[in-house]
Amino acid sequence: MTLLPGIPLWERELVARVPISMAPPLRRVNSYVLRGDEGITIIDPGPRTDETEAEWRAAWQELGIVPRDIRQIVLTHHHPDHYGLAGYLQEVTGADVLMSPRAYEETQLMWGEGSQMNEKLPELFRQHGMPESWYSQLPEHLDGFVAQVRPAPEVTFLREEEPVWMGGRAWLPIETAGHAPGHLSFYNAEQKLMFCGDAVLPQISPNVSYLPGSDPQPLQSFLDSLVKLSAYEVETAYPGHRNPFDYFGERIRLLLQHHEERLQRIEGMLRERPQTAFDVCVALFGTELGIHQMRFAMAETMAHLVELVRQERAAEQANAEAADDIIRFAPVK
Repeated sequence: MTLLPGIPLWERELVARVPISMAPPLRRVNSYVLRGDEGITIIDPGPRTDETEAEWRAAWQELGIVPRDIRQIVLTHHHPDHYGLAGYLQEVTGADVLMSPRAYEETQLMWGEGSQMNEKLPELFRQHGMPESWYSQLPEHLDGFVAQVRPAPEVTFLREEEPVWMGGRAWLPIETAGHAPGHLSFYNAEQKLMFCGDAVLPQISPNVSYLPGSDPQPLQSFLDSLVKLSAYEVETAYPGHRNPFDYFGERIRLLLQHHEERLQRIEGMLRERPQTAFDVCVALFGTELGIHQMRFAMAETMAHLVELVRQERAAEQANAEAADDIIRFAPVK
């Protein structure tokens, strides 16, 4: 357990960073515990496993709190490594679970009754050139997350511009997208602090995925969101992964630059010959990946190709001579 750096000494007992285990390559997600007169708040409790349940029991003991002290569980977004334990901890603590309406919609898209993601995602990737040896692994892979997000919590909706009280102070929810639709960051203007979830990460670029039924323009959404977040003066940012950092504005600038460079690289590849999304994915990320990382790589490649099409820098190309229904991309001449 790590007390947050950058918090004034007299406030150190109000906020703690609790690293919770998750799958490689990240291995840890940052959960935050805030103590105030309103009770205890947990931000992003992590995925549900036997190990993470035990980690929370140890954390409560170290922090000197009991489950019923916890009044609310606040979620930045719907991904299992942030959302997963919310329902279980709600049962244990009786706490409210708060997230944005849009993020809740994504939980239903991924794991709700009638979700078709296990069928639609493999078919999408097949149409974009992924071989069966890869896409056939996706249903089992996606099913592997179900245990990490059960039971589903009863949710109270948080809305942008309606402050939420955590750790004895008001925090402004800021809704963004790209990494995850409906993602909320939380900003305290008085201290210039930001809990930014996965909207902005130090050292690593947040994954931006194109998924069936979700945001049709995820990279555009992500870039617009970075510009939106750049308007806030932040002295210390507390991310979902890695360590708190004090270069929030500069990190946003570098992320914007990174994605434009990635778009330019893909555009150059398409000038060589029409290519499928999987062709581009392999050129960018290789094939020495497990299915988890390959899913991210393929979905991120598609997000960039969709953005190139939106900007009229590329186009889907029909191949009358091909005997398949595989989609290819070519530059706009």
